[in-house]
Amino acid sequence: MNHIHITKPVLEVFILIIPVLLTVAYTTVAERKTMAGMQRRLGPNAVGIYGLLQAFADALKLLLKEYVSPSQSNLILFFIGPIFTLIFSLLAYAVIPYGPGITIFNFNLGILYLLVVSSLSTYGILLAGWSANSKYAFLGSLRSTAQLISYELILTSAILIVILFTGSLNLIVNVEAQRAIWFVFPIFPVFVIFLIASVAETNRAPFDLAEAESELVSGFMTEHSAVIFVFFFLAEYASIVFMCILISILFLGGYLYNLINLTFFLEIYDEVFFFHNIYIAVYKDTTFSILLEAMCCALSLGLKSCIMVFIFI
Repeated sequence: MNHIHITKPVLEVFILIIPVLLTVAYTTVAERKTMAGMQRRLGPNAVGIYGLLQAFADALKLLLKEYVSPSQSNLILFFIGPIFTLIFSLLAYAVIPYGPGITIFNFNLGILYLLVVSSLSTYGILLAGWSANSKYAFLGSLRSTAQLISYELILTSAILIVILFTGSLNLIVNVEAQRAIWFVFPIFPVFVIFLIASVAETNRAPFDLAEAESELVSGFMTEHSAVIFVFFFLAEYASIVFMCILISILFLGGYLYNLINLTFFLEIYDEVFFFHNIYIAVYKDTTFSILLEAMCCALSLGLKSCIMVFIFI
């Protein structure tokens, strides 16, 4: 029995982390395709069909690269910084509700937990910039940290307004409170402020001053390469995907699909294919109805998050 109790949490973590990393990988491909379309280029199209395997090729390339570290750097902190940042970027996904009760950790202080975790990831950036013993990396880490701290104040203020509507720090409670109307409609100005602050928090254009390629080369990650650079890369895009999910949960109803009348589509399906008796027999099955509900909730959250990711990239 103890073996089962240990295996279950580990399995839940793997079920969550693997799709997150795959989403992050394909977000980079989507961004490159989008930028190529804006610049009248083809973008990734050689590896796999339509370049769909480009993410795996990039990961393999970075893993096989020779690692070079500065000779005068603090190697322990130099390695810990990127790992620290990635871990805290992934920890935020633990309290995300993907459906009614479908979450790894249903925490009553979920929003406070998210604010704490996002703040702690700043230390990884500071450690990486300082330990590299490079003025470029150090100045880049200071600029990036200052930007993150300043825009976290705006994010926190916008989240407090949402909490005033629901009276709870639990994310599932915040989602269920939007069954009547999504919060984006009554507090649209707060949604716009939160969206702009989220773009700044994730270092996206036009708030990508932390890198400042003209004077700071590549910001706090200037001296990092190969596998260690992958950790920073994954952490950055994991934060982008997470912020898009958080916007969907706080303002766009999260996993709710109350703007889509699922019953209407099921009635059309029934009339066209004349499966009335089969439909009634199957739909009354509790397992099928629960699976259908969970699938619709996950698709609703995924669709909203994909739209927000497209806005970010």
